[in-house]
Amino acid sequence: MDESGPLIAQRRQKLASIREKGIEPYPYGFAVTHRAEQITANFEALEASSDSVRMAGRMLNRRKQGKVSFIDILDGTGKMQVYLRKDEIGDEAYELLGLCDIGDFLGLEGAVFRTRSGEMTLRAGSVELLAKSVRPLPEKWHGLRDLETRTRQRYVDLVMNPDSRRVFEIRALMVKTIRRFLDARGFMEVETPILQPLYGGANARPFATHHNALGMPLYLRIAKELYLKRLLVGGFERVFEIGKDFRNEGIDRMHNPEFTQIEIYQAYADYETMMELVEALIGELAKTVCGGTKIEYRGRTANLSLPWRRLRIADALKEYAGVDLGASTDDDLRAVLERTGHGADPNWPRGRLVAELVDEQVEPHLGEPTFLMDYPLEISPLAKVKRGHSGETERFEPFLFGMEIGNAFSELNDPAEQESRFEHQMTLRTLGDEEAQMMDRDYLRALEYGMPPAGGLGLGIDRLVMILSGAENIRDVILFPLLRPEGGRA
Repeated sequence: MDESGPLIAQRRQKLASIREKGIEPYPYGFAVTHRAEQITANFEALEASSDSVRMAGRMLNRRKQGKVSFIDILDGTGKMQVYLRKDEIGDEAYELLGLCDIGDFLGLEGAVFRTRSGEMTLRAGSVELLAKSVRPLPEKWHGLRDLETRTRQRYVDLVMNPDSRRVFEIRALMVKTIRRFLDARGFMEVETPILQPLYGGANARPFATHHNALGMPLYLRIAKELYLKRLLVGGFERVFEIGKDFRNEGIDRMHNPEFTQIEIYQAYADYETMMELVEALIGELAKTVCGGTKIEYRGRTANLSLPWRRLRIADALKEYAGVDLGASTDDDLRAVLERTGHGADPNWPRGRLVAELVDEQVEPHLGEPTFLMDYPLEISPLAKVKRGHSGETERFEPFLFGMEIGNAFSELNDPAEQESRFEHQMTLRTLGDEEAQMMDRDYLRALEYGMPPAGGLGLGIDRLVMILSGAENIRDVILFPLLRPEGGRA
């Protein structure tokens, strides 16, 4: 039952009354000269000049005292108090104001002054209705803690919750900072296909669709990697792309099927170069957003001015799980997983067993900024073999506060070796691994033309925003995350 039903009916009656007066409740525009932030920043000059100010926004409240009203107007930059007198704006306008409700958009013109209490205020000489709000804003939104309701009605959440607006302002600032950082280092921003005939670049299940005109299946990309590395073949030496990726996976505190990722590729670099890039980039983001490189998240503190810890997978498992990879058989690793209650599929290769152990036994301990590095070859089909270690690859994942925020390699550029890796992945697919890589013949052809040695890096924008904004759930940093149908079941 919609408890706001009677209020909606009242507002619709007011809407009818406004139209009966010959007033259009949804006009086409309003010439704004100042926003709330500008008025506040330049208040003394505006007050001294008595220049006319035109602002517009949503009415948040109204305090009426006879023939005088005070209202608060919220625009995209902040809030401003407005003073209206019946004998100054006229009987018709004041009567219109009486038909306006909290949530309506108003346009106002006047001069600024300070009230007796010293509050900066706009003294309106005219008022216009710009959009009538038929549905009332919730009165107790600040007390609402239901994440699904807030994300489902994000448009209301943004109106009533300044903290939500702040998160998305931080997100925009972070993306702007990333672009500026990479531009200063000679990187070029590019765009690659979202609809792909073959999906690759990550181990994940895709979303499938069908192109009617071409009569062919297509997939929403799970990563940008293979197309961006084609650009290295084509001669672009430093490229990046910020955009959506899609993975047909579960939803939890840190996962959403549609997410934003940046991928960066640099010719003549390796994974050590990418580690240095991560340290510099995230340090710059912290300074821009938090004012310094010492940050806090979920009760932990990290100092990003220091070099990140570099921790090999083998050393991490020995330290946190008591597992010696050099002396452990596959059955030993399965037994450890069984003891932890995690379990292990008998078809999992050794690399998958190692990855599962890392997830369960290592990652929760990585509170300080850490590069977890040198992943098994079996689960790193696009990375170069680590120099001097045939079973490992030059791959790392950066961790902040126990949260994995990316993935990086020294990129494999030997076409014959890459083909062999793809063939192994296809074997895994026949054994039931739906997340194994597909064979991409065109990518192999591109490598045969020659790709320079390169380092590649992917970073999850959503998770970085979580950390730097203090958000607890990935849905708090995505404007419109995927939700089940309203009232439906999973």
